Amino acid sequence: MKSVAVVLAVLLAYQCLAVRPALRHQGRPGLGGSWSMSQTFKPSKVNDRDKCKFCVDFAHSAIQTIGEAIVEGGLTKGCQELCSIVANKTGSEAVGLACDGLCVLVGFDEFVHAFEKADVDPIYYCELLKQCPIVDNGDATITNLTVTPKSGPQGDFFVDVEYETKNGTGTGELLIYVDAPDGYPLGASFLKEPLDPGQYGVNFTLHAVPDPGCVAACESFQAGVYNVTMHVCNGQCMSHWPHSKIYDKKMTNFTITGPPPPDMKPWL
Repeated sequence: MKSVAVVLAVLLAYQCLAVRPALRHQGRPGLGGSWSMSQTFKPSKVNDRDKCKFCVDFAHSAIQTIGEAIVEGGLTKGCQELCSIVANKTGSEAVGLACDGLCVLVGFDEFVHAFEKADVDPIYYCELLKQCPIVDNGDATITNLTVTPKSGPQGDFFVDVEYETKNGTGTGELLIYVDAPDGYPLGASFLKEPLDPGQYGVNFTLHAVPDPGCVAACESFQAGVYNVTMHVCNGQCMSHWPHSKIYDKKMTNFTITGPPPPDMKPWL
């Protein structure tokens, strides 16, 4: 009966994938443009950071596939068989090895039941597996949000964010949304590992140029005003699970004036 109950719970969680937006870990693929991030202030040292990042990266790659593997009978087969299904479905031996390593580390039952509880939230999933630290009394305030250039042709736009925390932060994410004039929202989210009290800075680069190889509906980066919203969150932004909240958000904008001059080659 216990196995049947878990399978039913997994089915319900898996169905939620159709209505919940996926994390945009490195920007939305296929919409044109690309994102990158760099830290301008080095975070203070926090224990267990590496295993948290490993777990969240794995969950982003495989959490949907774990649900499929459990539904297909992996629930009763142990770590090796379950993760073999995951490897076959993702087509990645590396994902399968990561799955097996994490599953063996935390135990098969805990690995499966964490998926049931997390409802495809990668950060909460890894907190349940005790791979990511939990800090519920954390805080963060965005003190500066700017875009450079404020106005210019298609090309690179640099988003600089500064924020401070008095109590430190928990495991969470930095989420940036850009509302474009043509209606295609751009977004990217990046893991924010636990931080000690202090001041921090992050620089995002948006390569705002249409992708010449795009075969579907893509961001055109037409002329107009682009509204930017920056979120600093504990846990996954907008998640309804414990240890999740938006610490702060701030808005700004920039303007694209049109295509780049003929002598510019922004894709090189």
